[in-house]
Amino acid sequence: MRDVVSTITESKKAQKQIMFVRKREGNIVDFDPSKIAAAITKAFESTGEADETKAWELTAVVVSRLEGEVVEIETIQDIVEDTLMNAGYRRTAKAYILYRAKRTELRNINRTLSESLKIIDDYVNIRDWRINENSNMTFSLQGLNAHISSTITANYWLSKIYTPEIGEAHRSGMIHIHDLGALSAYCVGWDLEQLLIGGFGGVSGKVESKPAKHFRTALGQIVNFFYTLQGEAAGAQAFANFDTLLAPFIYYDGLTYQEVKQAMQEFVFNLNVPTRVGFQTPFTNITFDLRVPSYFKDQYVIVGGEIKDKTYGEFQEEIYMINQAFAEVMIEGDGKGRPFTFPIPTYNITKDFSWDNPRYQAIWEMTTKYGTPYFSNFVNSDMSEEDARSMCCRLRLDNREVRDQLSKKTVTHEEESHIRRGGLFAANPLTGSIGVVTINLPRIAYLSKTEKEFFEKLLDVMHICKNSLEMKRKVVEDLTERNLYPYTKIYLGDIKKRSGNYWTNHFSTIGILGMNEAVMNLKKIPYHSEEGRDFAIRVLDFMLKHLEQFKNETGHLYNLEASPAEGASYRLAKADKMRYPDIITAGTDEAPYYTNSVHLPVNHTDDIFEVLDHQDPLQSRFTGGTVIHIFLGEKITDPFMVAKLIQKIAHTYHLPYYSITPTFSICPVHGYIPGEHWTCPYPHTEAELKRYGKYLEAL
Repeated sequence: MRDVVSTITESKKAQKQIMFVRKREGNIVDFDPSKIAAAITKAFESTGEADETKAWELTAVVVSRLEGEVVEIETIQDIVEDTLMNAGYRRTAKAYILYRAKRTELRNINRTLSESLKIIDDYVNIRDWRINENSNMTFSLQGLNAHISSTITANYWLSKIYTPEIGEAHRSGMIHIHDLGALSAYCVGWDLEQLLIGGFGGVSGKVESKPAKHFRTALGQIVNFFYTLQGEAAGAQAFANFDTLLAPFIYYDGLTYQEVKQAMQEFVFNLNVPTRVGFQTPFTNITFDLRVPSYFKDQYVIVGGEIKDKTYGEFQEEIYMINQAFAEVMIEGDGKGRPFTFPIPTYNITKDFSWDNPRYQAIWEMTTKYGTPYFSNFVNSDMSEEDARSMCCRLRLDNREVRDQLSKKTVTHEEESHIRRGGLFAANPLTGSIGVVTINLPRIAYLSKTEKEFFEKLLDVMHICKNSLEMKRKVVEDLTERNLYPYTKIYLGDIKKRSGNYWTNHFSTIGILGMNEAVMNLKKIPYHSEEGRDFAIRVLDFMLKHLEQFKNETGHLYNLEASPAEGASYRLAKADKMRYPDIITAGTDEAPYYTNSVHLPVNHTDDIFEVLDHQDPLQSRFTGGTVIHIFLGEKITDPFMVAKLIQKIAHTYHLPYYSITPTFSICPVHGYIPGEHWTCPYPHTEAELKRYGKYLEAL
């Protein structure tokens, strides 16, 4: 029988139908049928149903069913199981399945043991791509501790929670499951009004704070809130209506502008202290209204947890003070003139935006100098500003989806009044994303011969993403109930009472990576061409249609994100280059990467309007996170010219979210220097060169 197997094998090799096997680690080895026979023989020995001769007969059947020049090890084992079942050896098939499961468990144990030392070694020698996955984490002892715990947690997700299909899809690089290092949800927008009414606390055995009575106290509670809740989620923490809700405190405290600015400076400095795990600054976003929204204008204000006899519409001057103070603090930067990373300010651009208002000058100066703010465009949108919440540097969620979800529940008359103003009390702001899974588009494109095949494969991968997100939602919901996130449980408590679940308002997010390379691999044409962009539009529309079906099937919210690739861009491209050496990637063979989401290649053009013309119909299709960075270089230095540019973009395009990104350098001695400088243009003392030499040589 061995001769028969050898004949079949050699015949297939001659026809180049099977020559190699791809193992789980991705390495490719010569095909050896004796290993199949040995595994079947061991299974027969455990049941006594047959002997080695029969094992070789079945091996011949298995080999005859194999197709392709390179066969996956899992495919071979699946065919072995099926062959045993078809041949009537059900007990042996069961034994073989158990054997596979035990081998998998043993491999996982061995992997954990072998990786325990490698984790530390890779970190201290900066050899692991995950060290750079988060651009806000720096190399440090706390970073090492976070790296160790996150690696263990990632293995827990992939080995104990997710199915083998999901785990293999991530490990092989077909998808990238973000934030595997945290056993938690992704990002959360909180209700500042709720904090001002109830104070900060509610967790047994922890310090309680009564509702803030003063401006400084309110800012301090926000800082403490962000510090604490950041530890219960993987991503951003956000508050909306920041200036509107805090403005009355300035009036009742009788503060001068200088006092407001001093308090704001303390607030910003405190939010940039690296208190988060991994020596990170808490990832925070605050949305400024600039003028009182219609849904707050006639609402009585809250100070010290009490309702006062004035309405929010009476405090426009104090809103101006908050915005000017915040912008000036951000302009001044830290003690070295470096920009503050957080909080990320988002400004809503509406049709009635007051572009010539001199009280906004500091905002335009901040934008011109550092490019700090993000702008949410409602001018050419069917959403009003109360319909969206900005969670992080790219995630803007549609609250109409949340209202639609909650409309299926029973609400009281009081709750209905909050729906009318665009926000359910303790509900509408309390939205975000349960998790993000990014799809490797270039690989799907490379493996597809036609557009039809591409969409079939894409849908298969989308279902894997959906299954992973449904599993994560179930796990996070259960862990919330079991008090793993005690403060989150408190502040999502009203959602639980109303809907039966804590995370009802949170989206399951699917993202994409490498549209640029996908077009080139499948279509063999430039992505910037009209045909290339039209294909990208079809891909997004296809995904949106099926995400709507996912929502209807599961009863959970789904959205589409232009994923922040960071480390995933390299990981997925590197995995693909190992498997498919001729696949098209950006970068080099040694350091490949994929272009972020649907963006054009970074070096495609310096013409910002060419970029915007290409990106507009794409960016406007994302229902989750997306942002386009408009790189200015040193072209504009006049703040009001920047304002005019922002206005033109808002009125010309449908881009939902964008930022203005000037080019600047930071010298450790001289601080901020406009423009791109590889070396500092100013003189330095010998002592400075000795201390900062490597930084001064390459800023």
